[in-house]
Parts: sequence; C-alpha cells; structure tokens
Amino acid sequence: MKKNIFKAAGGLAIGFINGLLGAGGGMLAVPLLKKYGLDTKEAHASSIAVILPLTVFSAVLYLISGRVSIGDSLIYLPTGILGAVAGAFVLKKIPDKWIRRLFGIFLIWAGVRLFLK
Repeated sequence: MKKNIFKAAGGLAIGFINGLLGAGGGMLAVPLLKKYGLDTKEAHASSIAVILPLTVFSAVLYLISGRVSIGDSLIYLPTGILGAVAGAFVLKKIPDKWIRRLFGIFLIWAGVRLFLK
C-alpha cells in the first residue's frame, strides 16, 4: 500500500512538472521507474509512455487557453518525429552506462543553461 502511495505521488509530481515547465517530467520519471526495478533502457522507454499522454493533455489545455497556437508548433513536428525515431533506434544500441552518463550530462547542461538565463 505504501509503495502504491509513493508511486501515485511520483505520478503527481511528474505530471505537475511536465505541465508547469512544458517538459522535465521524464527527469523525474526515469529515476522513479528505475527505483521500482526497471533497467536503464526500460526506464527511459517507459518514461516516454508515461510522458506522452501527459504532454498531449497539457498541450490541449494550452491550446484551449490560447497560450499556444498550432501554427507555432507545427514546424517542429516532422523533425521532432524523425529525432524520436532515431533516438529510439539508438537507445537499443547504446550501453546502459552511457545512457546514464548522457542523461546526467543533459540534466547538468539544462540546469546550468536555465540557471544562467
């Protein structure tokens, strides 16, 4: 029971961060999924399955409220889809050790970039 409450709280935090910042939920989802027994690659792949519906829901709310227009985001979709396919393909080929390092480097880079702006 306690484990399920912790998982539900994790889901709440993931959704909140993703909705608030427009991204970042995966930074919480990956460690949480790993804590509950998934290996690195499974955690990263499963994070996408968790984040996708949250992102779609957030996008709909932003569209309804008028904070974003479809036209502003359409230009990113084709190349974003290509990048997602390439990333999913490469994920299978990279050792877990390097996935963790790349994830850490990305987190540090994003944090420093946000802090300095």
